Amino acid sequence: MQVQLTNRQQHILWATVRHYIATAEPVGSKALIEEYDLGVSSATIRNVMGVLEKSGLLYQPHTSAGRVPSDSGYRIYVDRLITPSETLAKEVELALQKRLQWEDWSLEALLQGAAQILATLSGCISLITMPQNNTALLRHLQLVQIETGRIVLIVVTDGYETHSRLMDLSPTREETKLDGEAIDRELQIVSNFLNSHLRGRSLLELANLDWSQLDREFQLYGEFLKNSVAELTRRMTPTTTQIMVRGVAEVLRQPEFSQLQQVQTIIHLLEEEQDQLSKLIFEEPEGEDRSKSRVNVRIGSENPLEPIRTCTLITSTYRRGSVPVGSVGVLGPTRLDYEGAIAVVAAAADYLSEAFSQ
Repeated sequence: MQVQLTNRQQHILWATVRHYIATAEPVGSKALIEEYDLGVSSATIRNVMGVLEKSGLLYQPHTSAGRVPSDSGYRIYVDRLITPSETLAKEVELALQKRLQWEDWSLEALLQGAAQILATLSGCISLITMPQNNTALLRHLQLVQIETGRIVLIVVTDGYETHSRLMDLSPTREETKLDGEAIDRELQIVSNFLNSHLRGRSLLELANLDWSQLDREFQLYGEFLKNSVAELTRRMTPTTTQIMVRGVAEVLRQPEFSQLQQVQTIIHLLEEEQDQLSKLIFEEPEGEDRSKSRVNVRIGSENPLEPIRTCTLITSTYRRGSVPVGSVGVLGPTRLDYEGAIAVVAAAADYLSEAFSQ
């Protein structure tokens, strides 16, 4: 928003937003005089607040009341007037490192634990998506004969998820007349060969490999592998993305959510329409460096989903290297601690990115 403000106007807008976040009460000049060292008279503060109101950054809910920040006022506050809390970011990092053990936990348990920590420290509803499966990396691959002519492909991803695909192997080697033990030995050789060449690649990448380039003695399995991996990739890519949600009850006690109908629409979105929400929170800010975690802040009417147009949604992606695989976010009233919420989202995204990249 291209609103030009003097230093005094910025300072008074900052104080107004900060006071409203703390109290949930419309802010008057008297409150700012008492709470903040603004260095100006009450009359000057009233005049400046009047200018900010005309600019659309503040408004009066009632004619006799003080002022309240508008969505545009919050936007300038976030973009120009605050710095994310380094102290809280460090607190989040330490809490995640202390309470979560990436090596010992399942993927789902890790993300559930991170979501709970995020909700507790931010005071908001936390939202963490499960990683996109088509970006999972191959940890191990094994070909196993279960009966004559029938082979199962077992794939283990870097998240320790196991997937399998059963297919018939066409008898294209009549002249060799391999017995069961010979086929088992050959399958083990092929498995070792594939693991040495393909470990660490994404399943999406494997599905698009030119399997005809396998060594000649392994080309028997080329079509089987191509079809099997493609099918596994399709099966592992759900139509919707599961979202871990924590902290709902505490946030909905805030005065902004006093109307039952509003609460019901938000809960319905969180529980029944996660597909809409997952697309929104996985969307990255335009023009950002994709190799780093960046925070996206949507305030009030900036949210395209009607149930949360009175809320603020703060999100970031977590990555494997430079590839985004999932998202971290918090949802709360527009009257929230932006310095803290932005810091905890960024810290959680950085922690998960580091864990997934190891």
